[in-house]
Amino acid sequence: MQPAHQGHERRAAGGSPSRAVVVERPGVHRLVERDVPVPGPGEALVRVAAAGICMSDREVYDGHRDAAYVTYPVVPGHEWAGTVEAVGEGVDGALVGRKTVAEGFRACGTCERCRCGETSLCEGGYAETGFTEPGAFSDHVTVPARLLHPLHDDADLRAAALLEPAAVIAAAVRMGRPRPGERVAVVGAGTLGLLAVQLLGASSPAELTVIDPRAARGEQALRFGAGEALDPAEAAGLNGRFDLVVETAGAPTTAASSCLLARRGGRVVLTGMFTPGAVGIDPVHLSVSQLEIRSVFGAPSSTWCDAVRAFGLGLLDPAPLITHEFPLERFAEAVALVGGGDPKTGKVLLRP
Repeated sequence: MQPAHQGHERRAAGGSPSRAVVVERPGVHRLVERDVPVPGPGEALVRVAAAGICMSDREVYDGHRDAAYVTYPVVPGHEWAGTVEAVGEGVDGALVGRKTVAEGFRACGTCERCRCGETSLCEGGYAETGFTEPGAFSDHVTVPARLLHPLHDDADLRAAALLEPAAVIAAAVRMGRPRPGERVAVVGAGTLGLLAVQLLGASSPAELTVIDPRAARGEQALRFGAGEALDPAEAAGLNGRFDLVVETAGAPTTAASSCLLARRGGRVVLTGMFTPGAVGIDPVHLSVSQLEIRSVFGAPSSTWCDAVRAFGLGLLDPAPLITHEFPLERFAEAVALVGGGDPKTGKVLLRP
């Protein structure tokens, strides 16, 4: 990684400064100052309290994200929480002062998929905060007010910054349809996997098993409510056991191994982001076992509602996942930790 070149954009006389991390192109970023954005019609201006860094942000910085899903230069940051500071024309003024999170996908709302409630499958063209639109590695972020999900007044905004991955897991849980008394496995004990443990635990499973090669992550999964934590070699002896398997790791072999863990007629939900070359799912096993397989990319509006509701009820507490917090000025140091392989690194936050 190249060291940051900290510069300042000129701002209008008398304007208040608002800082942002701008990734100009892969490996090159600047910390800039500019006027506080003014929300336009239908928009809300949010003062960012905390923004999480995930592997997709690291991919943006390194230049490894598919070109169809990023536009340079860009202010990253799609996992965040903050407080509404101003609203534009046509937006309820009562939102000002409210703690909030917001959906990342800028769905069109009019295509067939959107009208069916599948906003993460919008056919109107890809647009997402932090990838093609300015994100929350900044003091302020402007978003369409229709995407806001207000929080309780006493909400912990550090923890709320993780509601974006929580909404993805809520989508997986909806697709998986867990029922009380079922045997459930979660493959992977990263951020997504540990959030899955909390949400799946609320369905009263008979067994809740987490599979991860990292012993420390397995121990954390037990603290989050899992009944047992196994490494992949131990889990291979449980093939065919689970009613529901939620895959969160995105490792080269985990899609195929997750299908082997499911019982005949079982359900598998894939949430990990796989890279080319991942091991394929055996079509013979899939056919003979009559598995139901679903995949998740992002979260529709409905599962954002699920995640925010679970957070407000205390069923979901992402705060213990946070291990590091940095100011915007230390973005290069923060992003270097993500995906660096240190098992002690959990969720890394930027705190504007």
